[in-house]
Amino acid sequence: MYKILKAEKLAANIYLMDVEAPRVARHCEPGQFVIVKMDEKGERIPLTICDFDREAGIVTIVFQPVGASTTKMTELKAGDAFRDFTGPLGCASEFVTEDIETLKNKKFLFVGGGVGAAPIYPQVKWMKEHGIDVDVIIGSKTKDLLILEEEMKAVSGNYYPCTDDGSYGHAGMVTSMIDELVEKGNKYDVCVAIGPMIMMKFACLTTKKHGIPTIVSMNPIMVDGTGMCGACRVIVGDEVKFACVDGPEFDGHLVDFDTAMKRQQMYKTAEGRAMLKLQEGDTHHGGCGHCGGDE
Repeated sequence: MYKILKAEKLAANIYLMDVEAPRVARHCEPGQFVIVKMDEKGERIPLTICDFDREAGIVTIVFQPVGASTTKMTELKAGDAFRDFTGPLGCASEFVTEDIETLKNKKFLFVGGGVGAAPIYPQVKWMKEHGIDVDVIIGSKTKDLLILEEEMKAVSGNYYPCTDDGSYGHAGMVTSMIDELVEKGNKYDVCVAIGPMIMMKFACLTTKKHGIPTIVSMNPIMVDGTGMCGACRVIVGDEVKFACVDGPEFDGHLVDFDTAMKRQQMYKTAEGRAMLKLQEGDTHHGGCGHCGGDE
């Protein structure tokens, strides 16, 4: 069992939990995720890692209730426990393996939308710990929905909050903030954008216009987290990839967002899953290819 040490509501429909998981915490890197399960019969839920403390053996997760299982998770309190807490899974962010001196000569821009601020945070924190200042844009619909503000300010070189309704910070979406920074003369070598699928799509269109290589996380389309259900199948360039085993991070300028979003909607129904399986044949699954993971 994995004890919940802290459980709090960060904003409307956004929750944070600190979980005691020493073996997971020891191996965590920015960009990875865990799979949680509340009980023996519970659903497997993939969640990106928001923070980790190797010495204390603690992993922090942030989530939004979108279905029965995650809604049930909101009822858990400090002292309760998860039946399973598996990870870290997925590939770590590429910059983790790069030469530090090389990284220090690059200018990074991190862009988070909504709950996407959570997986952005450990990446920005890692940069700070290695002496690299980065610019951070975080957007939400209103000021009340911005999360991890103080934490993000503490680790970023420049922090730019955005609200769609103009109630706080930059009035407008994150894409218009990207435009504004570039128009002011800021030059970026890499952008990391994480958030809802539609936000990442338009962030990539914006950075492509400015010639900024961009990495995105396809965590939002994951379901099973092992590559066997076929839900997170995504076209990257001319290749079929699976977010949970090949990612979750990919070159955003090569991701076919339109197809991925269409699949995300189709996968919600049994009829849609059957059609996807028929259309995609052996490439439908990312694990064995014939596991019946969608049945």
